[in-house]
Amino acid sequence: MTVKSAVAGTAADERSRLPTSFSLYLDLVRFMAAFLVLLTHYRQYGLVGGWAAGLIPLAGRESVIVFFVLSGFVIAYSTLSKAVSPRDYVAARLTRIASVALPIVLLAFACAAVVSRIEGPGLVQAYVLRKAYIYLPLHLLFLGEAWTLSETPPWLAPYWSLGYEVWYYVLFGVLCYLRGRRRLLAAVLALAIMGYKLWLLLPVWAAGVVLYRWLEGHAMPRPAARIGWLATTLLLIAYNLSGLEDQLCALAVSLWPFPGLPLGSAERVLADYLVGALIVANFACARYAAFPVLERFGERIRRLSFYTFPLYLAHALILGIWHAFHPHQAGSALDILSVSVIIIVFTWALGRGAERLRLASLAWIAAFSPPDTLRSRKPIHCKQFDENDKQGHL
Repeated sequence: MTVKSAVAGTAADERSRLPTSFSLYLDLVRFMAAFLVLLTHYRQYGLVGGWAAGLIPLAGRESVIVFFVLSGFVIAYSTLSKAVSPRDYVAARLTRIASVALPIVLLAFACAAVVSRIEGPGLVQAYVLRKAYIYLPLHLLFLGEAWTLSETPPWLAPYWSLGYEVWYYVLFGVLCYLRGRRRLLAAVLALAIMGYKLWLLLPVWAAGVVLYRWLEGHAMPRPAARIGWLATTLLLIAYNLSGLEDQLCALAVSLWPFPGLPLGSAERVLADYLVGALIVANFACARYAAFPVLERFGERIRRLSFYTFPLYLAHALILGIWHAFHPHQAGSALDILSVSVIIIVFTWALGRGAERLRLASLAWIAAFSPPDTLRSRKPIHCKQFDENDKQGHL
């Protein structure tokens, strides 16, 4: 190896590491995206009315696209920049997702069954409860958005995005760890299961992976990065206020050549491409903009980010149950405060419980799983899992 290549390799290694301020920025953006989903649902579900509702941005979809791009970026970073074995990858993804999704889906079905008996079947999807033996496995396998399906568990509307994200994890793992004919066959099988809606939004998720690769080999002057970050932030705000999303949605539907295959959750695909491009540009600029002020609040930001995934799902279940049993008054500050406190407490409980379940599952996998056979990498142990998966889901 020449001195020049060694220096270049060292520079690339430095760029592949996430600076503390950038890592904190991503954590803050992640939590703020979940919080914007919560606020959007406050408005859409009628918890806030009148002039106050007009102050709440309808930014739920943009927030989900933030999750997609961020997810692709973090998966690429945690997998490609470290010696992560196939077993490490599967265990980290499986335990991170299942530790939250499994308990809340089971709880949602149980609560829906109770409410259905008390209030009648009109408040929940009765057909889901009647055929829980079909729909429960369907949701635990994250197949609710496969092909023409458009299903979510009772009161868990945000769960739709997991039907995309989890299968993108599967496809990434197949492409990253398998070789030759096995990779081709497994990738074709995964794509066949996913269906056309997931194909359409795959470029948004993959843009996060491409961003990580791009940042490995490129740098940006700090002044230009800060100008770019500000410009992309303002463009995202302008897009949200412009109403362009509805026009792009209508255009996508009109251009879709398969009327027998409804776009469903992918009908905003053109808008998602635009928002995804702005988010990628925003993250690229944020990488070199440097936000040292975030380091002063690093512990608080990390703590908030820890609860992103639980908040994303927990609030929807609480809002569903709240509406089932309480005649909410949109103008009542007491009602809004009460449901907000319940959401905070439930999110905290779900987050703490899910973390215990995740760590217990990792310990069990480390103790009983066989050695890797697909690729020789670092030995498995719980600390390595935890370090490889610091960023977590969403």
